Amino acid sequence: MAKQQIRLKVNGETYEILVEPYITLLEALREELRLTGTKKGCDLGDCGTCTVLLEGKAVNSCLVLAIDARDKEVTTVEGLAQGGKMHPLQEAFIEHGAIQCGYCTPGMLLSAKALLDMNEHPSEEEVRAAIAGNLCRCTGYVRIVEAILAAAESLARRGNG
Repeated sequence: MAKQQIRLKVNGETYEILVEPYITLLEALREELRLTGTKKGCDLGDCGTCTVLLEGKAVNSCLVLAIDARDKEVTTVEGLAQGGKMHPLQEAFIEHGAIQCGYCTPGMLLSAKALLDMNEHPSEEEVRAAIAGNLCRCTGYVRIVEAILAAAESLARRGNG
């Protein structure tokens, strides 16, 4: 099959790339755009390591074809920080020791951002449900959940999500 030219809007920048029709969004981000913050995990959509926001919704980028993301807004972990300042979620993950080995962290952060963008005051159960598709193989989820709840409080105090 012939390559197709597509336009991706990633972290506020527009990219024009040529991709094979079977290339996933994960592969396009990592291999074509060199945005390696999005991690490759199981390639089956089971681990959530490759989570990005597509039009504001958390998706497993290993299950989305790059051509299906054409002209859509994609946010990766590289797009969370703004103007050299970390997103409150990133700050909270550091403050609460929620990073651990860090491999699942980009996906966790983006799943959490999708939740907080839709629900400024989530309960612990809602946080746990939002990150249910993101597997951490290090120690557990207690610090991650605490960090997300702390970030929600921080964002609510600031009056933005």
